[in-house]
Amino acid sequence: MTLVAIILATLAAGIGSVWLAALLMRLGLGGRGDSVGPQHLLSLAAGALLATAFMHLLPEAFESQAGAHDLFATLLVGVVFFFLLDKAELWHHGHEHSHAETAAHSHAPHDHGRAHDHSHGHAHHHHHGPRSGGWAVLTGDSVHCFGDGILIASAFMADIRLGVIAAVSVLAHEVPHHMGDLVVLRQTSPNRRMALVKVSLAGAVTALGGVVGYFLVGQLQDFLPYFLAVASSSFVYVALADLIPQLQKRLTARETIAQIAWLIVGMVIVTLVSGAAHAH
Repeated sequence: MTLVAIILATLAAGIGSVWLAALLMRLGLGGRGDSVGPQHLLSLAAGALLATAFMHLLPEAFESQAGAHDLFATLLVGVVFFFLLDKAELWHHGHEHSHAETAAHSHAPHDHGRAHDHSHGHAHHHHHGPRSGGWAVLTGDSVHCFGDGILIASAFMADIRLGVIAAVSVLAHEVPHHMGDLVVLRQTSPNRRMALVKVSLAGAVTALGGVVGYFLVGQLQDFLPYFLAVASSSFVYVALADLIPQLQKRLTARETIAQIAWLIVGMVIVTLVSGAAHAH
């Protein structure tokens, strides 16, 4: 039963986020002038990730017999580990959406590259140009989705409710990420359907990670609190290193309030999902 729940949740998070991203793009949402713009989606995702890490995963880990010192050490090592993966271009998140936003408002290729350079300090753009064929994006996606699947499985092995919360948080932060991926792949190929298929296949790797995580955590049940700490470090890293820096722009008071409101919405969604899952 737990394995079935993991497979369904990882498919929903991995592939569902791709389809939701494509739907939002088809509806014309996520642009600068929309009521639900890229900044709002990033704020919502960051709120969901932070709430899941600090309000659910970490408390569950600390309720075990594991020592607080060891769990905090695992959390620290996890953050450094995901930083190194990010440096290797295997755990990049969020910045592709800035790439997509720039692409959507630029008509000249050379302007696109320059605008991306000035949008933030990352040096990831060299992997996302038309010459790459999009394979660098898909490789990074696949590795990240596999890791997400393992993290979701770890949460499910601790508690079904926790697994649902983790899956919802992964879905939330994958949507803006996949919107950027779709834009990048559509630049390399005029076939929009093929771009959707490629990103969906990368998203499906989340289910593979979930299955591997189920058997891996099952064999290492005593280390479950540490798996939860690693999952927390992933969520915290993505929120603080990738998503929130994109929100650190000089905005009007109204735009800043909107960012904070959507950040809170992300936290509220996690809380509501937690309550609903607990009721069942």
